[in-house]
Amino acid sequence: MSLLEVRGLVVGYGPHPVLHEVEFDVEEGEVCVLLGLNGAGKSTTVNTIAGLLRPQSGEVRLDGRSLGRRSPSARVKQGISLCPEGRRVFPRLTVRQNLRLGAWSQRRSPRAVREQQDLVLDYFPRLVERADQLAGTLSGGEQQMLAVGRALMSRPRLLLIDEASLGLSPALATTVWEVTSRIRDGGTTVLMVEQNAGALPFADRALLMEKGTVLHTAVGEQIRNVNLREAYLGA
Repeated sequence: MSLLEVRGLVVGYGPHPVLHEVEFDVEEGEVCVLLGLNGAGKSTTVNTIAGLLRPQSGEVRLDGRSLGRRSPSARVKQGISLCPEGRRVFPRLTVRQNLRLGAWSQRRSPRAVREQQDLVLDYFPRLVERADQLAGTLSGGEQQMLAVGRALMSRPRLLLIDEASLGLSPALATTVWEVTSRIRDGGTTVLMVEQNAGALPFADRALLMEKGTVLHTAVGEQIRNVNLREAYLGA
């Protein structure tokens, strides 16, 4: 049984579907990259998994149990956390305060919050230097690190990251992708939305999406196949 199972997902805005019978699995302990061009339906997919959008049909299952119509906050408590596109940090709060807000679902366990914050700062040591700095004064790369770190503060089993590399230099994008491998090794499964095929070397599984449909799944060494990238992305 996979950690995440998506079955027959049809999702739209108004009468027009964006996702057309989307189906895929993500195994526990993987970094999975959902790759596709702009408008392919990638963000709609992860927003639906997080509970921000409701499907017209189909279902999302975590550990074999349907999430049904559970709210986003209920899904956080079940172990799903979303790092949204565009970072969306709280600019007038400090780095430390942003992280603590991410731990709201764990607020009755102060020790767990401290331990998770220490782990996040270990993943992103640059945030240690910026801990008391307002988030709005951080660079774009630092804000992305903070956004991922904040999503991790709820101690998720499944971390959804939407466009981590958007607007970042190649070097900073690589830094964020490298951290996803450490997050996976720490026990959190990662589903990462990307337009940038540079994320593929960091993936255990790749899902190639176009026009609201998953066209192909590649696992392990299949991902390194350059012909696959050319066929589906024109890379």
